[in-house]
Amino acid sequence: MTLNKIYIDEIIKTALLEDINYCDVTTDYLIPAEQKGNAKFVSKADGVVCGVEAAIRVFQILDDNISYEILKNDGDTVSKGDVILTVSGSTRALLKGERTSLNLIQHMSGIATAANKYTKIIEGTKASIADTRKTLPGLRPLQKYAVMTGGAKNHRYNLSDAAMLKDNHIDAAGGITNAITLLRKKIGHMTKIEVETRNLDELREALAAGADIIMLDNMSPEVMKEAVEITAGRAVLEASGGITDETLRAAAESGVDIISIGALTHSVKAFDISMYIK
Repeated sequence: MTLNKIYIDEIIKTALLEDINYCDVTTDYLIPAEQKGNAKFVSKADGVVCGVEAAIRVFQILDDNISYEILKNDGDTVSKGDVILTVSGSTRALLKGERTSLNLIQHMSGIATAANKYTKIIEGTKASIADTRKTLPGLRPLQKYAVMTGGAKNHRYNLSDAAMLKDNHIDAAGGITNAITLLRKKIGHMTKIEVETRNLDELREALAAGADIIMLDNMSPEVMKEAVEITAGRAVLEASGGITDETLRAAAESGVDIISIGALTHSVKAFDISMYIK
């Protein structure tokens, strides 16, 4: 796992404190402190697993003596019935950490599975799938890691990574040309400028003003193809908005470089995984 372990621990501790508060009424009053148990995580669907080590870390925080075996690593394809990992240790720790651990691995696996699905739809084209900043507060690193695990790419991580002129920026700055001119005077040589365009006239203006990346917002595949011809390689083209499973392939075949999909992180379906304790 390439995620910062300090960050992971903070996320998990916040989740556990939210869930347990001062005690687990059911587990602490029912299960003897010395009781040991074994648990296995079982896939209930077909897809791509992600968040295995994060899931394990939940139990390690609750029990220093936890042991585990990883049977499926992040990025591995799983089928319904596959055992992803096993965990052994304090039964209390297993019961207390179950929901938090499942929340993490189910959410991350759902993102990885969706990213993998979209990536396969556009295979054979020059386009790549990317995420957006439409992430859940506090979970952006986890979600963007899951996107990469599924085979897609990350858009900018935050507002400091690149200058991106969306419609409101453009309107507030007095137009595309003026906005790019003002930005060029202040940004460093390592910072790229992306411009959101709503039609081909705005695309032409963005090209003339020297935009590095141009977003084609809510354009049909037919208009995207025309945009590719007009651009002729002078800027990276990103398609975004209004793209569905049915239109994704056509968008990719238009010749754009990137297709960004907010649904990868803001409304993805959790992957079905169960934890069974002996």
